[in-house]
Amino acid sequence: MNVMLDTNVILDVLGKREPFVQNSAQVLMLAAKSKLYASMTANTVTDIYYLSKKHLQDHAAVKNALLNLMDILEVVDVTKADCVKAFYLPINDFEGALLAHCAKRVKADCIITRNVKDFVGSPVEAITPEDFLKRFSLE
Repeated sequence: MNVMLDTNVILDVLGKREPFVQNSAQVLMLAAKSKLYASMTANTVTDIYYLSKKHLQDHAAVKNALLNLMDILEVVDVTKADCVKAFYLPINDFEGALLAHCAKRVKADCIITRNVKDFVGSPVEAITPEDFLKRFSLE
């Protein structure tokens, strides 16, 4: 199964954000065990770096966390064409539209996010980590 992860799912794990960390961490563990092909967009990497560095104030710790994350997840490029096409999706949040378009381009089966409502109109189904885990365990 091929999935695209939203920034909030990764930040839940890195920031140990309750009550979300457990389900999000289980999704990452599936990817770490090669039971799932998971990716994030290149702009997600920069967003995570910025937000984590602001919170932790520790460049080395954030760098190590991202390098470890990139051992588990694929990083999908974001091109000019992706940005333009995202503007034409019926999604109000541009960041969500860009993620949705990139997910479609890489033929992701779903987008795993806690903000499913941000992906109404997405060409790729959005699902919460909790619901994904319930569905994945049935396969």
